[in-house]
Amino acid sequence: MKIPLSAPDIAEAEVAAVTAVLRTPRLSLGPQLEEFEQSITRYIGTSHAVAVNSGTSALHLCIRALGISEGDEVIVPSFAFIAVANVLRYERAVPVFVDIDPQTLNLDPARIEEAITPRTRAIIVVHTFGCPAALDEILEIARRHQLFVIEDACEALGAQFDGRKVGSFGHAAVFGFYPNKQITTGEGGMLVTNDSNVAALARKLRNQGRGDSGERFEHEELGYNYRISELNCALGVTQLQRLERILETRESIAREYQLRLENEPGLLLPAIALPRRRISWFVYVVRLQERFAASHCDQIIQEMASQGIACGRYFAPIHLQPAYRSQPHRCMTLAHTESIAPRTLALPFFNRISVEQIEYICHTLGELLRTMREQA
Repeated sequence: MKIPLSAPDIAEAEVAAVTAVLRTPRLSLGPQLEEFEQSITRYIGTSHAVAVNSGTSALHLCIRALGISEGDEVIVPSFAFIAVANVLRYERAVPVFVDIDPQTLNLDPARIEEAITPRTRAIIVVHTFGCPAALDEILEIARRHQLFVIEDACEALGAQFDGRKVGSFGHAAVFGFYPNKQITTGEGGMLVTNDSNVAALARKLRNQGRGDSGERFEHEELGYNYRISELNCALGVTQLQRLERILETRESIAREYQLRLENEPGLLLPAIALPRRRISWFVYVVRLQERFAASHCDQIIQEMASQGIACGRYFAPIHLQPAYRSQPHRCMTLAHTESIAPRTLALPFFNRISVEQIEYICHTLGELLRTMREQA
C-alpha cells in the first residue's frame, strides 16, 4: 500500500463548477467570489466575509485591520503552524508564546493573564486540529484587559463551542482551504467578522489598496495582491454544500482509529468528544507516551514510510524554529508545549481513506511500538 498523509476530495460537481467558470470571461473578483463569501457568512453566522488567497493572508489582514503594529504584543501558542506568529512579524509586532492545555492542545486560559503587559493588544486563539479552544474563559480575560480576540480557525471549519460555530466569537476570525483541510479551494482563505470597518479595510487591502471609487489605478492604502480567483471560489462554493457530510465522514474515520488504537499501551489518543464542543476533525494526531524520546517518533515516521505509510509531526514549536531564535519574541513557561510536541504523530487522515488502510496503519504502528518496547 501507498497511503498519503492527506489527500483532497474532489467530486464531479466540483470539476463541473470550475470548468463552468473557465467558460466565462470573469476569472477574478466576480460572482463566484461573492457567492463564496455569502455562503460562509450564512454558515458561520457573521455579518461579513472576505475571501483571499490563503489563511495566512487572511490572518495578516486581521492584524492590519485591527491596527496591531510595531512593538505591540500578541499572545499566541507556540504549538501551532508558524504562520500564526509570522503575520505578527510582518507588522513588527511581538509574539508572546503561551503554553497549551495538555488535553485539547489549545491555549491554556490559566496561563494567559501572566503573559499580559501594557503592550498586549490581542490574543490569537488557534482551534488546534479542529478542537475548539476554551472560548468562554479566553473571551472573559480579553474583556477584562480590553484585548482583541482573533480566532485562527484555519483547521476548524464546522467546529462548535456551546452550539455556536467557531469563527463567530472573536473580533475577527480566519479559515484556510489548503488541500488538506475539511474543504479545499486549492489555495485560499477567508476572514470573517461582524465589524464593518475591519471588513471594508480587508477588502481594500486584499486588492492592492484600491478603494470603491472605481478608478483602477487609484490606491488609498498600502495593499497587497491577496486576491483569490473565481476558479478557487467556485470550488469552495461547491465543496461547502457537502461540508456536513464531510464532517460526519471525518468523525467516523477518527472513531475507526480510536477503536483500533485505544488499547495500544504506547500511545495517548486525542479525545473523540469533549463537553460543550463539536470537533471538526482536521487531522488525527496521537502522542507517544512520555517514556519514549523524540528519536523514537522519528524512527516510527521513517519505518512507517518504508511500509508505504506517510506520517508527520504536528507541530514543531514555533519558538524553537531557526527563523525565531534571533527574532523578537517573548516566551512564557512552555513545559507542555516542549514535552508534547516531540512526541506527536499525525496518521494518514483524509475523506476517502478506507477501513482496510486504517487497519494496515494501526497494525503496522502497533508492531513498531511492540518492537520498541522489547528493545527498551
